[in-house]
Formats: sequence, structure tokens, C-alpha cells
Amino acid sequence: MGIFSRIKEGLKKTRDAIFGRIDMMLKSFTKIDDELFEELEELLVMGDVGISTSEKICDELKKKVKQQGITDPKEINRLLADVITEMLKGGQELHIGTKPSIILVIGVNGVGKTTTIGKMAARFVNEGKKVTLAAADTFRAAAIDQLAIWSERAGADLIKQNEGSDPAAVVFDAISSAKARGSDIIIADTAGRLHNKKNLMAELEKINRIIDRELPDADKEVLLVLDATTGQNAVNQTKEFRNAAGITGIVLTKLDGTAKGGVVLAIKEELDVPVKFIGVGEQIDDLQPFDPEQFARALFGADDLEDDEPDVTEAEPEQTAEEYRPATADIWAQIDAEAEEEKKANAAKEEQAEDQPTAEEIAQQKEAERIEKEKRAEERQSRAKKKYNWSAAPAAETTTDDDWFEQWKKGEN
Repeated sequence: MGIFSRIKEGLKKTRDAIFGRIDMMLKSFTKIDDELFEELEELLVMGDVGISTSEKICDELKKKVKQQGITDPKEINRLLADVITEMLKGGQELHIGTKPSIILVIGVNGVGKTTTIGKMAARFVNEGKKVTLAAADTFRAAAIDQLAIWSERAGADLIKQNEGSDPAAVVFDAISSAKARGSDIIIADTAGRLHNKKNLMAELEKINRIIDRELPDADKEVLLVLDATTGQNAVNQTKEFRNAAGITGIVLTKLDGTAKGGVVLAIKEELDVPVKFIGVGEQIDDLQPFDPEQFARALFGADDLEDDEPDVTEAEPEQTAEEYRPATADIWAQIDAEAEEEKKANAAKEEQAEDQPTAEEIAQQKEAERIEKEKRAEERQSRAKKKYNWSAAPAAETTTDDDWFEQWKKGEN
């Protein structure tokens, strides 16, 4: 299967759910008018393209229709593909020209971050590059184990430490190893925890300081891995990570399992963050560099168009592809099981941590107890004064209240 065919097959659900409906809608119109554009905008919004992006697409279409004097609604499909291609162009190339270059990969749990790194490493190795992987997501033991499996499968070097180690230390070791071994690319699996943005920023800043010190002239990419099935939530994640981590691009995974592929347009147009890779299947070669023109053609099911370049991968020996594919389904089952166990363990730890009071809460509790104790002491003393007709005020410079009260009971005052 060629590259374009693979992308087209991976976008089938999005094509059928969104652009298939658009095609049916256009066939129901005999002329191009405002009602047509209103329905088109509604269908785009329903496809997770986003309101502002959908409005801009329709505005651009209106301009092209007027400029080209088009009256046939069937022509809208062609114009729509052109508008989408133009909108998605720019910034999709990876900037990894130095030796070594470094790619930091971030993303929340469950989006396919570790798998994406493995597939990316296999792709670079297939291109003849030497790759070093850094297992810097040290908060998940499963992530380190999965990356170890992927490094063996892809033929990449792996630098790791124990769970809970300093991520920046892992990146430092990876850089040192890459220099010594002559690696072309370092890919670092870093953590991404949106619920604690302050710690995330501090962690990434520390990693970046290490990189700037050890590789001051190296090209660097910060890629955010997103799950396409989350639709508009992927846009929200991009906003948060863009502010916290200064991302340079997006890897959009699981496009083959969702009808929400239109979110690609929203991310690029609304946030000006380019998509670098898309995942359109489970096989190791289903992670593809993002090509705006091929993406637009695949969305509209351009069966009559051939690939721009011959499919070289099909001419290669079968063993080249097979050696990077999972040997058996058992490996995947094991990875999934370990990831699920780790997820449950982390959830239990977080729940337990939430139940334990923080140092600040303990200090506040002690202060409240102290104040309450003093209040009760004052109340007891006040009742004693009233009970024993304690009207005379003691001299502050000679005795305390307690001394004076003891003297009064003995008849000395």
C-alpha cells in the first residue's frame, strides 16, 4: 500500500462522517447561495473544525467563487480542498539538520506518546540515521519498559535510569552517549502533566538548560502528541502546552479510529501550531510526515489521483518492514496490561496523596489548635475573675495575672 493510499485509508472515518456529508449536501443544491454556505459551515463545525476556522473556510470559498465566476455547487469540493491545503501549509518540516539534533516529546498519558517515539525512531533508522532514545518520563515505570521494547525493535540506543530519577539527568546522559556514539538524533520521552503546570514548566526548563549547555548549537523540536479521538479537547490541550512548554509542532495520533480528523484544521488555524506527523494506523510505518496536499486529497477521496512519487517502500524486501513490526500480539497485550496496571497504581497513589494533609495544612491545623487553646484559657480566666470577684487589676510591671491570682487566693492581695 502506497503512502497516499495508507493516509486515505486512515482518514476514512473522517472522510465519511464530514466530507461525505458535505458532498451529499452539495449535490442537493442547484445553485451557490448563502444557504449553501450556512449548511457547509454547520457541517464543518460538527466535524470538529471549530467555529472560527469554519467561518474562515467559508469566507475564503466565497472569495474564490466570486473570483473564478463559479456557479456549479459541485465545484465547491475542489475549491474546499484547495482552501484546506493552503490553510495547512507551513511549518510541517522537522528542523533536525545538526548532528546531533534533539526532539523533546510531551503529552498526557494515553495519547500514544511512547508508541509514537518508537515509530519515529524506526523511521529515522530506516533513513540511515543513528538514533538515541532518552527515557526521561521517569514517573511511569511502564513508559520506560515500553521504550526499551521499542528501542530494540527500531534498532535505536536507549538511555534510561530507575523510576523516579531526575528527567534532566537522563537527558544529560543521553546527550553524552549520543556525542560519544555519533548519533544523529536524540529523542527524549518527557512527561506531560497538565494538572501540575508549574512542575511541568520547571522540569522542561531544567531539561532545556541542560540542552542549551551541552548542545548550544543543536536544532531542537518540542513535539506534543495528541489523540485525535478527543476532538476539540485536543485544541485545549495544545493551548495549555503551548503556554507551558513552547511546543514547535504536533503529532496527531489515532486518526484512523475517529471521525474528528477536522481538528487538524482548528489546531493549525486557531493556534498557529503546525502538524508534523499523523498516525493513521497501528503498524510501525503508519506514522507519516504530515503533507497538507495529500491530507486534503485523502479527505475528499481523490481516487483518480496517483501518488506524486513512486512508492519505494513496496519495492524493498519484505523483511525490512517485518523486522520492525510487533512479532506477536502477545507483546502488545503485555504492554497494554503493564500500562493499565501502572495507570491503576498511579491513580491509587494520587488518591492516597490527596487523603494525606500537606505540610501547609498541618501547620494551619496546629495554628488553629493553638489559637483555640489560648481562647479557652482566656475564657477560663474570665470565669474565674467573675467567680472570685476579681476586680483589682494587677500591676503589669511587678506581677502577671497568674501570680496575682495566686496571691489573691492566699489573701496576700
